[in-house]
Formats: sequence, structure tokens, C-alpha cells
Amino acid sequence: MSPPRITPIGSKQSYISHWRDEPVSILQSGRTLALTGTDSHARQEWYWDAATGRLSACPQADHDSLLMVLEALFSWNPTLTEIVLEGHADLRMSLLERGTAQQDVQGVVHIPAARFWQLDTLWLTPEPAQAPPSPKPSQSTAGKQALQHPHRPEKRHGTLYRRYIPWLGQTLSLRSLQRSQDLVDFHRWMHHPQVSEFWQQADSLEVLDSYLRELEADPHCQPVIGCFDNVPFAYFELYWAKEDRLSAHYDAEDYDRGWHLLVGEDSYRGRPWFSAWFPSLQHYLFLDDPRTQRIVAEPRHDNHRLIRHAHRTGFNTLKTFDFPHKRAQLLLLSRERFFQDNRIQPAPARGEPTG
Repeated sequence: MSPPRITPIGSKQSYISHWRDEPVSILQSGRTLALTGTDSHARQEWYWDAATGRLSACPQADHDSLLMVLEALFSWNPTLTEIVLEGHADLRMSLLERGTAQQDVQGVVHIPAARFWQLDTLWLTPEPAQAPPSPKPSQSTAGKQALQHPHRPEKRHGTLYRRYIPWLGQTLSLRSLQRSQDLVDFHRWMHHPQVSEFWQQADSLEVLDSYLRELEADPHCQPVIGCFDNVPFAYFELYWAKEDRLSAHYDAEDYDRGWHLLVGEDSYRGRPWFSAWFPSLQHYLFLDDPRTQRIVAEPRHDNHRLIRHAHRTGFNTLKTFDFPHKRAQLLLLSRERFFQDNRIQPAPARGEPTG
């Protein structure tokens, strides 16, 4: 999967960062980047040297604006692995104290892309607490056999994640499903031939409404709608793997997450769209709980396109196994591989191992 076309740094372009749920534009012309959109950021300018990867700021620049500028630069250039911040001692110290940057023996402050993309401030909405969630006591699930797993947080509602996609000029968002609003689309999507082939749930409106109602009451799973510029296009079921049926087929860790997914709208199929929403879905799951180190999935073994694209996003196939209703491949993506290899960004096709 080759990358979508992205305008090279050096020409005029713009980016939208959704800072605390408010859009802020980053306008780039030559070496200058200017922030517009709010009173506090309206007059800030930054200076970017693409040849050396060095960034410097005007005296009134602040930490919040720096994060938005970094988001634009890393998004415009998928091969950029780090940015060097020059001058502005207070900003450099702030980054070092927060662990966002590292300093070499010469005192140069480097901001690695792998650290930047693990910040939760820019993409999660509403803004999460500053401190990582503290571990909660384990509890037993109800069922024929008790299974110990951590207490899960209450499901969040509304918009969960938002990220601007520069090659599309649109904003991807993930929001919690609302049955009253989304049932008609969900029913239509389940009857789409490409969806029903793998989901096998081309049921009546009443049956699907009951299905979603059960998921809403299930603490281990959250139904989510994917949108581009607030237009729904996809459905995702995001779950904790430890208490899922999948855990019987591998050694699940406490904070492993998993997904089931479908794209319901034909106009949102294809490489440019997939390279936006699929890595962003993994990004959201890793940001949602910093203790999540692995994401797993169990697509049907003959869903070759999805499995191929998953491999290019960093998933490995651990094995093929049998559920009562399907033969599946067990896929796994580690946090380290996703961020260290910059898999959130589109990149040329890699020869990925599948075992």
C-alpha cells in the first residue's frame, strides 16, 4: 500500500489541529508556520528548516502551540523521525520534563516522532486526565468459569478521537454509537454484500437493534462509529480481549484491546481512506489506556485484503484457529512496533513477516 500524495514541506499548505475540541489552523509558507484560530494562538509564528529538521519559535510561543506545530510537521512528512527544537529554553525544558523530548551530550533537544504520537493531548476528546489512570482491582466475570481481569472504566460517550488527515483535507473522528441515530445506517451497512459476506448479520432492524442494545450493556465492548467530517462511514466494535471469547485462543494480557470492523459506505473505500482510518483506530486504542501494549484481532482467514493491510500497519499473524462460526487468523500489533516504526503514517509497502 503506497502512501497517498502529501504536499512536500516547503510549499504553501495548511493543517488543522483540534486543540481541546477547537480547530486551530497551522499555515505554512516557505520556512514560516503561523497559527490562527484562537486569540491565544493568533500571532504565533514558527520557523522550520526542512533541510536540517530544526524548528525555532517566536518569543511568545507556548507549549500548546508547539504541540500543534509538531503535529502538522510530522503529518506533512511521514518519513520525519525527529525534530530538533532550537532556542526557547522554557519550551525545551518543558518537553524534557514531560518526557516528550530527549537531550544529547551536546545539549541538543530532539523530539522523536515515536514519543510525540504517544501523547494523548491532541487527539483524545474530551481531554483526558493529565496522569495515567491508576490500576484498579481485579474482579471476576460472570459466567461458567470465573476469569480475573482488571476493573474496566466506564464507557466514554460522544466524540472519542479526532485527527486531521492532510492528504484528504478532512477530519477523521471516532464517536460512540447512538442507537436512535445510527441504527438505520447500521442496518443498511449489514445488508451490504461486502459486509454481509464476513459479518453474516443481515438481520432485521429489530434484531440488530437488540444486538446493539446488548453491546451497550456489555462492559467489555464499545460500539463506535467512524466519521469523515462528521459523515458516518464505518462501524467498529472495540473490546477488552482478556474477557472476550478470543482469550481462550491465546495468552491474553490484562490490557490487550481488540476490534471488529466494517466500512459501510462505498465512497469511503480505497487506499487514501483506509490509510487514514485504520492506523488511526490503532492509535486511539493505544492512547485510550497507556497500559495497553498489544492490539489483537481475529478476522476470517480468507479476508485477505484486510489481513494484508493489517500486516502493513505492523500486525503479525500468530496462528490460524477455529471459532465455532468461522476459521480465523489471530493478528497482533505491539505498541513498540506501532510507534517505533511510525505505523500511524502512510508508508510504501513493506515486506512484512506473517508469523
